[in-house]
Amino acid sequence: MKATTLKEIANLLGISITTVSKALKDYPDVSAKTKKAVIDLAEQLNFTPNSFAVNLRTKESKTIGLIIPEVVHHFFSNVINGIIEEADKYGYMVIILQSNESLELEKKQVNLLFNKRVDGILMSLSNESNDDNHLKNIISNGIPFVQFDKISKLIPSSKVIINDQKAASEAVQHLIDIGCKKIAHIRGPENPQNAIDRFLGYKKTLEKNGILFDSKLVYTCENVTFDEGLEFAKQIVNDHPDVDGIFAVTDLVAVGVLAYFNEKGIQVPDQIAVIGFSNWFMAQVITPKLSTVDQPSYEMGVAAFSLLVEEMICHKEGKVFHPRTIELETSIIVRESSAKTN
Repeated sequence: MKATTLKEIANLLGISITTVSKALKDYPDVSAKTKKAVIDLAEQLNFTPNSFAVNLRTKESKTIGLIIPEVVHHFFSNVINGIIEEADKYGYMVIILQSNESLELEKKQVNLLFNKRVDGILMSLSNESNDDNHLKNIISNGIPFVQFDKISKLIPSSKVIINDQKAASEAVQHLIDIGCKKIAHIRGPENPQNAIDRFLGYKKTLEKNGILFDSKLVYTCENVTFDEGLEFAKQIVNDHPDVDGIFAVTDLVAVGVLAYFNEKGIQVPDQIAVIGFSNWFMAQVITPKLSTVDQPSYEMGVAAFSLLVEEMICHKEGKVFHPRTIELETSIIVRESSAKTN
């Protein structure tokens, strides 16, 4: 028996082959009415390109999409492990995409996942994400969606987060409690919500302790790298030799700071105490060992998938799903870089 072609479906419905193809791939720019007509006819004619037949019957692809800024990042690699292990329990495959902190690439990847007919999407936003239209498209197309770590508060989806402001406040308070009186902050780019919240935690904690906030003590990363930590450490020492504490937005930046201090013979923590954020493996292997905020990355991955599977089940059963937010706890890990006793 001759297999049905896209052209035959298009001719029978009086539409273009491109429209038929897009309808079968669930493109957002094809109307629901046209999609239904194409799918109904495809079923009647036993049209089965690749895995489409299975998807047609079950309404599931048993795949989810995961978009993250960096795959090799220690934090995100742990998140991925948590997601994959949970997804495997439910029989889901995970398509992992890396946005490279690019908004344009992130948008293309969302469209790619639409075309792949994934059952749900997990995403940590890029640093450039200041346009929510692609995220709104996920919601409007009824695709289960969970944001984690770097999020948009404006998008009504489920979220897995930490309280970045509180965690940063505890880090700065630790520096104050060990005797630091002039604390610099190496912050993340101005757009991501977590960088904003960590900066606010720094600023508010200084003010709460009667320490005057000085914007000249805030150094802003563009890419949040080791090299930026190295360069900003040099600037801090040259511009503000009386700084006695540094709070860095991530451990990678903080390790750059420590590398510069080691090179110049600056004693940590006796001259300057340093604390980072995330508790990456490198925090324990650098000399001196880095104090940091412990951010539960693996647990974040597990929680993100758990929220997504809840929504996917509701979606499959035709039930209303109400998005919710899970906030994970953080803690301060004190190591050699801030182990002063005075």
